[in-house]
Amino acid sequence: MPYTELGITIPDSIWIGEVSRANPDTGFRVLAATANTATRVARIEILGDDPTTICEAIRGYDSVIDLTVFEADADSRRIQVETTVPLLMTSLQSSGVPLDMPFEVRDGEMTLEATIPQQNLSELGETLDDFGIAYTVERIQQEVESDSLLTDRQLWLLDEAIDRGYYDTPRRTSLVALADDLDIAKSTCSEILHRAEERVLKEYMTDVREIQPGGAATSD
Repeated sequence: MPYTELGITIPDSIWIGEVSRANPDTGFRVLAATANTATRVARIEILGDDPTTICEAIRGYDSVIDLTVFEADADSRRIQVETTVPLLMTSLQSSGVPLDMPFEVRDGEMTLEATIPQQNLSELGETLDDFGIAYTVERIQQEVESDSLLTDRQLWLLDEAIDRGYYDTPRRTSLVALADDLDIAKSTCSEILHRAEERVLKEYMTDVREIQPGGAATSD
């Protein structure tokens, strides 16, 4: 099955598209979502300088029925939004494309990475066209069986991030500088690193638990 990476432009008719474009430096990380009820619910982490104002802007949309704040910090909020306009999720699900969480929306754009049959990929393109959702095909490659923990792109970006000091303490480069140096969008850079970090950490903890049941540290 082909591995596919799409850059999707979220329409202004979906509130998160308009809000994120009005606040291009703010990240909207969608942690969980459901689209199988009359109203749809999503849990979202807002990462930016003025999350309170952004929450109020979201509440102002007619399609947003309710917004609940679960966690609040100076530059972030974790919220739950109940909405009547789940256009993006509907279009993806109707094509049989799994939407892996979390994913990030920034400045009205998101990156979709998936390994799906060619038929579903074609149906996805047709469905996005039908809904008037603009997208660009960033990458398609036939995925081969591999024991590698990370994809080639995740491995490349993680290696570049390490070499350029992104994981140093203190950091020698920022996410913005890393993305600029590698000529990729900041949101794409953030999402690829997040997925790579998730896989590495989960694999590490699996190994730890196998050696130390319960994950607890032991001493001699």
